[in-house]
Amino acid sequence: MRIISITEFLLLAFADTRELQLLHFWLFLGISLAALLGNGLIITAIACDHHLHTPMYFFLLNLSLLDLGSISTTLPKAMDNSLWDNRGISYLGCAAQVFFFPFLFSAEFSLLTIMSYDSYVAICTPLHYGTLLGSRACVHMAAAAWGCGFLYAVLHTANTFSIPLCQGNALDQFFCEVPQILKLSCSDLDYLREAGLLLVTVFFSFVCLFVCLFVFIVVFYVQIFRAVLWIPSEQGRHKAFSTYLPHLAMVFLFISTGMFAYLKPPSMSSPPMDLVMTVLYSVVPPAVNPLVYSMRNQEIKYALRKLMSGCFSKEIICLASSWNH
Repeated sequence: MRIISITEFLLLAFADTRELQLLHFWLFLGISLAALLGNGLIITAIACDHHLHTPMYFFLLNLSLLDLGSISTTLPKAMDNSLWDNRGISYLGCAAQVFFFPFLFSAEFSLLTIMSYDSYVAICTPLHYGTLLGSRACVHMAAAAWGCGFLYAVLHTANTFSIPLCQGNALDQFFCEVPQILKLSCSDLDYLREAGLLLVTVFFSFVCLFVCLFVFIVVFYVQIFRAVLWIPSEQGRHKAFSTYLPHLAMVFLFISTGMFAYLKPPSMSSPPMDLVMTVLYSVVPPAVNPLVYSMRNQEIKYALRKLMSGCFSKEIICLASSWNH
């Protein structure tokens, strides 16, 4: 086969008719704005209110940053293509998506494990909370989550784009992913080389790390729910369950759909199913996480109200002074 020089890739279109393309554009625009607004408000509230400078809210701040980066990596180009009836993405744009999405995805997985540990310590060993989750320990854990994601993304991006491509430039996904680019490789040997690297890294990073992280999440939440059952008041138990069950549901959705998308056998693969699974783990969590993790939190609501009332008061003062002059 002849190696081709690719300057752009063609992404999977959400629909063939113009009406459905515009519908997808407005739908994803609404999801993007909701994610940007929700995560932006959380970041602003935590950064501006010193009462929220605690380990739990520090990790929420990092989660919101990862969610903002994740949804900004995938949706803008898909929305642009739907609006202008286009499928193209530049080579550099594709490489950026291949790098940033695994980076943010794996970092968020690690951070969700850290957040489950934070909840476990707060519920099960509250007297040791300050010792186990001091400011330095929190910074180190967050840095480790970001650093592991960065190294994972560098490894796969460099290896993926070193493979010669001969099978055209059309991808069966609405953004650039490593498995979709591998399908364009010139030979099975090139595919197997990256597949071999994937196997090695999957063994060390997925089996040894991700499975361990998943086990830790399960263990932490089991211990949390056991502790919640010992709460004497029914109202207290209900409040705790209503807080942590949505957390666990979002973690399960994020992890299960991502695992299914990447580890399912080829016989179960089809463009519609792949598209649905990808939307579930790449689009839904960044939009829903602010509601699940923070917007139901009274301290976050109070910080936002205080921030908005302060801004409103400043506007009134400025208007009054301008009228006096």
